[in-house]
Amino acid sequence: MMAKSFPSRLLRAVAVIALAGASLAPSPLRAADPAPFDLPGPGLRISVSRGDVTLPIGRVPSLAEGDRLTIRADFPEDQRARFLLVSTFLQGATNPPPKDWIQIAEPWKKKEKDRQLDLVVPKGARQLVLFLVPATGGAAGAISDAVRGRPGEFVRASQDLNQASLDRARLDGFLAAIRAQENSHPEYLRSVAPTLARSLSMKLNEECLGKVIELQAACLLEHRDTLVLADVHTSSLTETLSGAPVDLAMQLSSTREAGMGYYSPYIGVIRDIARVFGAFSNPQLDYLPSLSLRHGEGVSLLLNAAPSFDKPRSVLVTAMPAIEANSPPRLRAAVDGPLCGARPGLVLPVDGAPLIYATDYLHDATLRLTAGSRTFELPLTPRADRGGYVVAGAMPADLKGKVDAQILGRWGFDRFEGPRFALQFPAEGDWAAAGGVSSLVTRRDNPIALTGPAPACVTSVAMRTGSGQPQPLAAKLNDDGDVAVTVPLKDSRPGEVVLEIRQQGVAEPATVTLRARAQASRLDGLAIHAGDRSALLSGQRLDQVARVELAGLALLPAGLTREVDVDRLQLDAEGTGDGIAPGSPTARITLQDGRVLSLPVTVAAPRPGVTLIERSLAPKQARRGLALETRGQALLPDSARLVFSLRAAQGTRLSPADSIEVATADGEAHATLSNGPDLRFQGRDVLVATLDPAALGPSAFGPLRFRLHHGDVTSGWQPLAVLARLPTITRVQCDKGAVRCRMEGEGLFLIDSIAPVSGSAQPVRVPEGFTGASLRVPVPQGGRLQLRLRDAPDEPVMLVTG
Repeated sequence: MMAKSFPSRLLRAVAVIALAGASLAPSPLRAADPAPFDLPGPGLRISVSRGDVTLPIGRVPSLAEGDRLTIRADFPEDQRARFLLVSTFLQGATNPPPKDWIQIAEPWKKKEKDRQLDLVVPKGARQLVLFLVPATGGAAGAISDAVRGRPGEFVRASQDLNQASLDRARLDGFLAAIRAQENSHPEYLRSVAPTLARSLSMKLNEECLGKVIELQAACLLEHRDTLVLADVHTSSLTETLSGAPVDLAMQLSSTREAGMGYYSPYIGVIRDIARVFGAFSNPQLDYLPSLSLRHGEGVSLLLNAAPSFDKPRSVLVTAMPAIEANSPPRLRAAVDGPLCGARPGLVLPVDGAPLIYATDYLHDATLRLTAGSRTFELPLTPRADRGGYVVAGAMPADLKGKVDAQILGRWGFDRFEGPRFALQFPAEGDWAAAGGVSSLVTRRDNPIALTGPAPACVTSVAMRTGSGQPQPLAAKLNDDGDVAVTVPLKDSRPGEVVLEIRQQGVAEPATVTLRARAQASRLDGLAIHAGDRSALLSGQRLDQVARVELAGLALLPAGLTREVDVDRLQLDAEGTGDGIAPGSPTARITLQDGRVLSLPVTVAAPRPGVTLIERSLAPKQARRGLALETRGQALLPDSARLVFSLRAAQGTRLSPADSIEVATADGEAHATLSNGPDLRFQGRDVLVATLDPAALGPSAFGPLRFRLHHGDVTSGWQPLAVLARLPTITRVQCDKGAVRCRMEGEGLFLIDSIAPVSGSAQPVRVPEGFTGASLRVPVPQGGRLQLRLRDAPDEPVMLVTG
């Protein structure tokens, strides 16, 4: 019976999967999985020639018109069953191939021309599919009829088999590397596994890294077929249908009915293959999909079912690389700054191309070094466990200073040019403090940057004062490519400070000599507005200020910042009371050593004033999990917007140019609400603002404060609300008669304690840094539990459990 057209079959398949998936509970979905491809099948030997160059199939990511292929079956000498080797080129889902595009070889024959396939990719071909079928009368004709009668099915199968084969190559690379690490140095698996997963685009179960060393590898390899993540470049190599989606299985598996949440893209492709091949099997022939793992000229076939030599006889089907334009990977350097070329085992970190580790498509990779007019090339080895390419040869010994480097190679038959890297090599030259800094200040930490010939090659920096022993300093490269260090002189006296800089491969350290001085106090000015109870003092060495008295107002240090060479000291008034009155008083400044300095001050005009009128919460969207009830207007959950209104003080007239600044108490997160949807004016004295906590960034939490920006001045800070991040509680399960229940959810580390609504039971405290997904909690009373959040411990939240 003639099969329906490919589009109608596709629609029917989607409908069947949707209906079948909807009737299944989540757990039985796994029962519907096809068998894994873990049965070794026969092998093939394939080479591809283009022009004067011949490559093994393992180095060919895609074929091109005019390519010449030599294909031989690789059977053992005692092979008794005879197989025909059949090849067919395809020209798309709706265009049956000509008969002469189908070729047959008889591997048991003695003459080479009979036992192997010598093919030339014809013009217009898009795919190449190979079949191994038991040599029986009519088998080759049946395959020819099937291919010409239903080309779309084989086009679909070709694409999916290529996708699954490349995904399987990444999976095998990940498994082999994990097992090798387990057998050699299992204690390093915790640091190696994340790099492996990132390199090969695999899913990493981070909980496994928290287990004891002996159990980590076994845990990481559980449910191995679900570890493969989608890779855009892999899909681009297998997509051959013009205008078709990259992967039918990815579409189908993106729905809950088809297994979203239970299947990785690799599993989705395998399920699609099973459906396609099940559709065009018949009582005479049973088509078995075969994944092809290509290494050199060898192609190892992997089956998910044992072949049958009785009716229906098994036909092994595998796909060759797509016939399409070359699609090299968009390999990117995974580092922004320079690298030290003198470092042994130099790794060039790259990302964006998992297939460079799992296949030989990118071969003959070298690192070209350009130093002035000289160039060198060194071989490279891809190492997924190191996250990039490792330089296999020795660097030229006479390289100095800065050297340009680029990854080169061959992607299949074509030249490949990869990312560039800036390398540095130790060289003769002076080191100095960047920016012309020649002195340091005692009784404080001094952040400085060191510049020299090869900052990337610095291995350590130490500080020496007087005749004391060297003191190691933390050193790192900054964005300018210099070495950033902090010289601690809080307990040091004035004198000479020597910084010793050690570099990779250099025996003697370079030195930078600076002088530590006791900075003289300098007062530049004190900024304060009428009515303020805080002020900002500018100058130098303000860490010595102990107290400031100004027109009867006692001000104490509340925070010191340093901008270039200027200190800025925040001062807050002692106790409570009125702010400062207008005028031009003189500030009396007492230092920690008892000295007293004077500073004339001009009190600026009063700041614009606003008062908070009302607050209310507006939910952003429905939250997942059980309901959490917040009480009081002071608590702002991250799942809601805060709507608040402000009234301008007498003498302050609001204008459309005004804005409201909202910030966390520590000043780390800010958001500005300007005239528009977030800030609306009722009149010239009242405004209504809407704050979405997302505007403060994902790291914002705790007390929030606000102030008005009015022209060139701002009002004082005022408390607004307490921003709290809410956990997602999915369920609370209590066994009959139990004294504790099981709470499950996400973000449980956000909870400080859990207690019954009433009673004397002790609350359950959540350990700091808790990473689990469940907790033992008290039995809810009246279907409720009381939570105290770390972000707002004084504002209880009620969990409604039922």
